[in-house]
Amino acid sequence: MKKQLDFNKWLIIFLATVLSLSWLYPFFLIFINSFKTRTEILSNVIGIPKEITLANYPNSFTAMNYLSGFGNSLIITVASVGLTVLFSAMAAYVLHRRNTKLSTFIYYFCGVTMLIPFQAIMIPLINVFGQLNLLNRTGLTIMNIGFSVSLSVYLYYGAMRSISTDLDDAANIDGASRMAIFFRIILPILKPTTVTVIILNGMKIWNDYLLPSLVVNREGMRTLPLELYSFFGEFTTQWELALTGLILAIIPIILLFISLQKYFIAGLSEGSLKM
Repeated sequence: MKKQLDFNKWLIIFLATVLSLSWLYPFFLIFINSFKTRTEILSNVIGIPKEITLANYPNSFTAMNYLSGFGNSLIITVASVGLTVLFSAMAAYVLHRRNTKLSTFIYYFCGVTMLIPFQAIMIPLINVFGQLNLLNRTGLTIMNIGFSVSLSVYLYYGAMRSISTDLDDAANIDGASRMAIFFRIILPILKPTTVTVIILNGMKIWNDYLLPSLVVNREGMRTLPLELYSFFGEFTTQWELALTGLILAIIPIILLFISLQKYFIAGLSEGSLKM
C-alpha cells in the first residue's frame, strides 16, 4: 500500500511538472526571441540567441506608444475590477442573507449567464452602446463589469456561506447599520475571495483584445493589446518588436499575480468548494 501511494505521489509530481513546462515553454520562447533580430527569429525561432540585442525593448516601447496604451489599460482595468468587486460582493451578500425564492433565482440566473458566449451578443450589444454614445473607455468599462459580475457573484456567494449570520446579528445589536456590517465586518473576511476576483478579472480585462477592438474607435484610447496589433501588418510582421511588446505588456499582470498569489488558492476554495 505504501509503495502504491509513493508511486501515485511521484506520478502526480511528474505529470504536474510536464504540464507546467508545457505551459511555460511558449513564454520561454517569447522571452528568448525578444533578444533576437528579425532575421535570427525567422531562421531559428526555438534556439538561444547567438548575439543578444537590447535594442528591441526601447524600439518596441516607442513604436507601440506604450505609455498611452498602459495608461488606458490601467484605467479600464482598475475601474472595471474595482466596480466589479464592489457590486458583486454587495449583491452576493444580499442574495445570501435574504435567502428568498427571488434571491435563489437571481443566483442561478448568474450561473446561466456565464454559459452565454460574448460572440453571440457582441453585434447587438455594440450597436446599442454606439447609439447611446457609450463607446471607448466608458462603454468598455461598463461592458467589462457586465461580463465579470456573474462569475464574481458566484465566487462571493460560495464564500459567504462560510460566514455565520451570528456576526450580523451581533453587530446589529450593537447598533451597526447594514452597510457598516458589510464594509467593516463581512468584506474584510472575504479578502481571499476578493483577491481571486481581482486576479481572474484583472488578467481577463488586461489581456482582452476582441472587446476593445470593437468598442475603441478613438485615437489615444487604445489599450496595450490594440497597440500590439500595430506590429502585424498586411504584408509583413515585425516579430522582434511584437514579441518584445508582449513581454512589456504581460509584466504588470505577472507582478499583480505574484503579489497576490498567496490569497489566490484560498479564495478559489472558498468560492467554489462551499457552493
